[in-house]
Amino acid sequence: MPKKILIDAERLKYPKSGIANVCVSLIKGLDEKESDFDYTFYGPKKNIPQTKKNFTVIDWKFWQKKIPVNTGKFNLIHTAHQLSDYFHHIKKGQKKVVTLHDLNFLHDNSQERKISKSKKLVQKNIGNADAIVCISEFVKDDFIKNKALFTLKANVKLEVIYNGLIFPETTDFSSRNSYSFIGEKYILNIGVLFPKKNQEVLLDLISQNDRHLVLVTSSAKSAYKEKFLEKIKTLGLENRVHILENVDNNEKYYLLQHCESYCHPSLAEGFGIPPVEAMYFGKPVFLSRLTSLPEIGGDLAFYFDDFSAEHMQQVYTSGMQMYEAQTDGLTSQLRKRALKFGYLEMAEAYEKLYSELLD
Repeated sequence: MPKKILIDAERLKYPKSGIANVCVSLIKGLDEKESDFDYTFYGPKKNIPQTKKNFTVIDWKFWQKKIPVNTGKFNLIHTAHQLSDYFHHIKKGQKKVVTLHDLNFLHDNSQERKISKSKKLVQKNIGNADAIVCISEFVKDDFIKNKALFTLKANVKLEVIYNGLIFPETTDFSSRNSYSFIGEKYILNIGVLFPKKNQEVLLDLISQNDRHLVLVTSSAKSAYKEKFLEKIKTLGLENRVHILENVDNNEKYYLLQHCESYCHPSLAEGFGIPPVEAMYFGKPVFLSRLTSLPEIGGDLAFYFDDFSAEHMQQVYTSGMQMYEAQTDGLTSQLRKRALKFGYLEMAEAYEKLYSELLD
């Protein structure tokens, strides 16, 4: 009898989020490889992709926080996010894996109440875990530094498995939309419009040049968005800043295809999916040096050492000159680096971990 594994993909409730994309990638990867395991996925059935293997799906319901799903038949439970509200208890003989995406609540100036609440929820998830998977070396190091905040099993495994992406089969896309900035040189940024993403400094950057700025965002912190919109007016950039909300993947790829560059000045990232997508399209990538981003960009990205308008413009100008001088070679190298973060590689690493725990 194959051993049974339950994977908590509840975050597919938010299908445009980065974690949802990772869940889809994991499902696709496990679907495409030979396996001795019997997988079941927990999440909203309508958002779980169709699979060749016809995996079992337990449909998410809001009341399952109070009346938990019966997990007695599973040999291993994998919680795909450290803030999950589900599967906090395991039965005798069961193994548990938890993916830790970040401990951002310790670093983003959250109120004490939020820090306490998040810490308790992380504890509920990782306290009985047999393995904790960090999505980058940065997250692993951050967890080790803050390990004393949590009570763990004595022999818990701590591993790094990078997020895996499903890349499009082409880099040539079309759009039904007539964007005014297509044909202009524009900088692209993808992500929630939150303070930790630090998009406001990109307004300072384009105030120093003639580029357009295109933001693709799925949600926003209202106070930060108001501040962002006010700064656009103050700097007189109304005609050069374009905010697009909830675009689908094809549209996102179209925007990546046509951008001059991708800029990600984030203050806190557990991994960083959009820079990897930009590298796949061979685009020059400009990143902050903070948290996990240097792991993602390696020596192929250009880095902002600070966020003053003058420094960012200097880095941008020199980076674009270097890129334009060797476009063909850099495009190929960038794409090759992006492919290291593939969905099959991620699925292989997780299944190896499951096997080690269940042997």
